[in-house]
Amino acid sequence: MPTTSRRPFDPAVLLPGRHPRTVTGPTDTVVIVGAGLAGLSAAMRLARTGRQIIVLERELVPGGRAGLRAVPAPGGNGEYRFDPGPTVLTMPDLIADCFDALGEDMADWLNLKPVAPLYRTSFADGSTIDVHSDVDRMADEIETVIGPEEAAGFRRYVRFVSRLYKYEMRDFIDRNIDSPLDLLTVNLAKLAAIGGFRRMAPKVNQYLKDDRTQRIYSFQALYAGLSPYDAMALYAVIAYMDSVAGVYFPAGGMAAVPTAMAAAAKRHGVEFRYGTEVTKVEHSGGRAVAVHTATGERIPADVVVLNPDLPVAYRDLLGRTPFRVKRLKYSPSCYLMLAGTRQNWPGAAHHNIHFGGPWKGTFEELTSGRLMSDPSFLVSNPTASDARLAPANRGIYYVLFPTPNLDSPIDWKRVAPVYREHVLSKLETNGYPGFADAIEVEDITTPLDWQERGMERGAPFASAHSFFQTGPFRPGNLWGENVVFTGSGTQPGVGVPMVLVSGRLAAERITGPDPVYASRAWR
Repeated sequence: MPTTSRRPFDPAVLLPGRHPRTVTGPTDTVVIVGAGLAGLSAAMRLARTGRQIIVLERELVPGGRAGLRAVPAPGGNGEYRFDPGPTVLTMPDLIADCFDALGEDMADWLNLKPVAPLYRTSFADGSTIDVHSDVDRMADEIETVIGPEEAAGFRRYVRFVSRLYKYEMRDFIDRNIDSPLDLLTVNLAKLAAIGGFRRMAPKVNQYLKDDRTQRIYSFQALYAGLSPYDAMALYAVIAYMDSVAGVYFPAGGMAAVPTAMAAAAKRHGVEFRYGTEVTKVEHSGGRAVAVHTATGERIPADVVVLNPDLPVAYRDLLGRTPFRVKRLKYSPSCYLMLAGTRQNWPGAAHHNIHFGGPWKGTFEELTSGRLMSDPSFLVSNPTASDARLAPANRGIYYVLFPTPNLDSPIDWKRVAPVYREHVLSKLETNGYPGFADAIEVEDITTPLDWQERGMERGAPFASAHSFFQTGPFRPGNLWGENVVFTGSGTQPGVGVPMVLVSGRLAAERITGPDPVYASRAWR
């Protein structure tokens, strides 16, 4: 696994005139609302600055969408420990850096193991391709299944996405942006020169000619809330983050990450109050002075960091929503089945993507508010990597079907039971025979449930990353004098790596740029 590294700080990395705005006034007491990954990232970076840091979390455990859902097995036979949110963990250096900010070694708190293969992909023609982060091994897989010309195209594609990452990370992802003018850097010209602002699908097709590899290396556009036919090619950087840099899984499940982050932050003085729901941010003239809880408690604050979904935080906590936030367009949603089963299917890898027959038409259905007629879907089997997450001889299956968000007229109270049967039918015919009968416990989340859990339009992937909702055009993370947003709804965007970065960016709105972090060689 890659590790973080330090080098002597070069002041040139912080160019004159490019210092981002910071909160004004006193910053002695910082109240962070929400112990999701972004809120925890911010707390860990602020913990050693001498400030009082208070984290308020409505749930009884940290993690937010990456929290833990434990369900007892029938008959007192142990429990199933489900991850109800993200299942694909990439860029572990970003987690390691949170611990490094505390002077801690991530390895003392977390045991991360690489997932191999990264994905097992299956296609309507019956073929299967395992996806590997090792470029040579992946090229061999492609050559065996498709042919040598496609393998050569894959190698060229890897060089392209590696350059995307190099040009994007420092200037476009990894720093606070106050104005489009902040993007006027040499790397902007480099991105344009290699086609980063073209559409993703034709750019991928420039390197990969087979429909199967095109899907494998462009489906990540859905993470950004768009079809690969609409997303900018620069979002192929997500393919770099998982399919090239690798996918990892923590012992104990994804919830082990926020659990470890919170424990380390607590060791360094951060105060956590679980089971505490914040109902309002008290502010006057654009300055927050306190937060109020559902029990009537008033907690004074010099700075408030908000980790809830950004539009929900504006509307429900600040009591006002800027016009540009009202106009946001949202990503598709998903139907999620968490199933604890009495059996396992030996053909399943940890992460399995089952592609339906249509491709472009699938996205057209989603964006027009219709359910997929021939769906592509994800099945994750975390017990393939950690059998302790389920009772003995049992399995956990995380089944995700993309769906329209709640801008669609679909009545999920009526449709959900019918759609469950559709999902089970697809599982039965895609390598999981007997799945329905093997279910011992299950937990279903529909777009309506996502909304009830605080996600605008029932969209767990937040607002879509269209051009005018990307970079400096995405809602900023600073409001008024001393309210800071963090999480997927603000800059830089969606995904575990991005929300971890957003936590650091939130902290830097309070402390100013971190010169040690700015000098990191791995960036």
